[in-house]
Amino acid sequence: MKRACGVLLPVSSLPGDYGIGTFSKNAYEFVDFLEKSGQSYWQILPLAPTGYGDSPYQSSSAFAGNANYISLEYLLDNCLLDKGDLKDIYWGEEEKIDYGIMWENREKLLHKAFLNFLEEKYKEKNISVKDTLKEDIGTEDKRVLESGEFSLNDIIDKEKMPYEEDILTVKEFYELKENLSRETKEFCLFQAIKKRNSYKPWYDWEDDLKLRDNSAIEKFKSDEKELILFYEWIQVLFNVEWKKIKKYANDKKIEIIGDMPIYVSLDSCDSWANEKLFLFDENKKPKKVAGCPPDYFSPEGQLWGNPLYDWDYHNSTDYKWWKERFEYNLELYDYIRLDHFRGFDEFYAIDADAKNAIIGTWEKGPGLLMFKAVEKYFKDRFDILPVIAEDMGLLTDSVIEMVKESNFPSMKVLEFAFDSGDKNIYLPHNYDRNCVAYTGTHDNTTLRAWLDEQKGDVKEFIIKYLGAENTAEDNLHLVCIRTLFASVADTVIIPIQDYLGLGESARINTPGTLGENWKWRLNKKSIDDKLIGYMSLLAGMYSRKC
Repeated sequence: MKRACGVLLPVSSLPGDYGIGTFSKNAYEFVDFLEKSGQSYWQILPLAPTGYGDSPYQSSSAFAGNANYISLEYLLDNCLLDKGDLKDIYWGEEEKIDYGIMWENREKLLHKAFLNFLEEKYKEKNISVKDTLKEDIGTEDKRVLESGEFSLNDIIDKEKMPYEEDILTVKEFYELKENLSRETKEFCLFQAIKKRNSYKPWYDWEDDLKLRDNSAIEKFKSDEKELILFYEWIQVLFNVEWKKIKKYANDKKIEIIGDMPIYVSLDSCDSWANEKLFLFDENKKPKKVAGCPPDYFSPEGQLWGNPLYDWDYHNSTDYKWWKERFEYNLELYDYIRLDHFRGFDEFYAIDADAKNAIIGTWEKGPGLLMFKAVEKYFKDRFDILPVIAEDMGLLTDSVIEMVKESNFPSMKVLEFAFDSGDKNIYLPHNYDRNCVAYTGTHDNTTLRAWLDEQKGDVKEFIIKYLGAENTAEDNLHLVCIRTLFASVADTVIIPIQDYLGLGESARINTPGTLGENWKWRLNKKSIDDKLIGYMSLLAGMYSRKC
């Protein structure tokens, strides 16, 4: 990676109407903000459908997009919804996502838009737009029209941003639907069955569907063609909208860093449709589940509950599923931050009936074999896979060696730097160039809150290390950021909350807890010229400007 900088902000945390950040105008404006402030990267969290606890790391598919991110404004503008459909819905607080409201309202609205789409109501858009433009266009545009040099359509197209473009036609949808991957189509079937089973997990379905009896599956497909088509429409629309944003960012020399969780949820299409990939018993139940032993984040460890992979089976297929998974994610992102990288060296296995993660065993993973197979598959596209190794947690010699041999950039997190003296690998003077330095990640509290928590010798060490003896307490977070920018790390990524000096209430996730995670949203008014100027100054001063 080049010497550069970027900002961490989940798509869900973007500002805007209708309860959650989406692929709306606000996403494009955030890209504009990144460009103005000298950034090269926008790091986001997984774009997959969220599952248990609203976590994007407990997704129902490794090959599908989250319907919550589809822009309702886009559907309104294309006459697939009208304002009356939205006006009576309470969308929750402006700066906090209410997933209950999302659950109650989003799919209903999308389904109504889908039915209007099939009736081609989007054709009404250009009629109304043209009528309006005939009244509103300026003198020069009227002269051009009268001269015959351009049509009204040319004027409309000239003024359009990507989020204002016409929605795809029914014909285009059917063409794009055929390009959906086998796994994405399987997810659409999975979602339809799940809906018809009152959203129960697949392992609680009737045996014929749970165990994928062929005649039962074919009958369901025949009976529920329109419902399956609805979920396919969502996936096509998701892809179209997101790829417009990605292209817009790339055209401004901003690349997208996206997370790819190592595991999938037990209640996922992947585990339902591909049981051979996992360590299941003869009844399709997990023998062991994933998690992490006790660490900085959690004294009882983290019991994730994800099914574990049967690495022997994956090896026998030359890691075919992983090649497909990387291919899908590299359509979405320019770089993949591979979550829980150490799990490819060794993974923590916990009894499926355990109540916490205190007792477990370390089992051997595939190591670099999987990555070599994937790199070979992509050899015509990349010399080195565009992967960032999330190598947090317990780092054994074998994990450290695997990261080194992979040549993937490692991660350094400043909030972990000050508790064990000057040899701590997260202190900036111990960095090497091939790393990505963060003040914190989505799993950390905000930098401001973390600084407020530090006491005694640790706080004294922080202040001395930063040379901040004469710095006001309220500005310590800015000195931390500047210290990372001055480091040799090729890449620095700062959560937007840390630039803004926000406290604990702006935390994205507290590992091992449920209820208040993944909810925080950015206040649009926080993005102002002062912030842009400061970020641009840092990027330029430390040779990180795009």
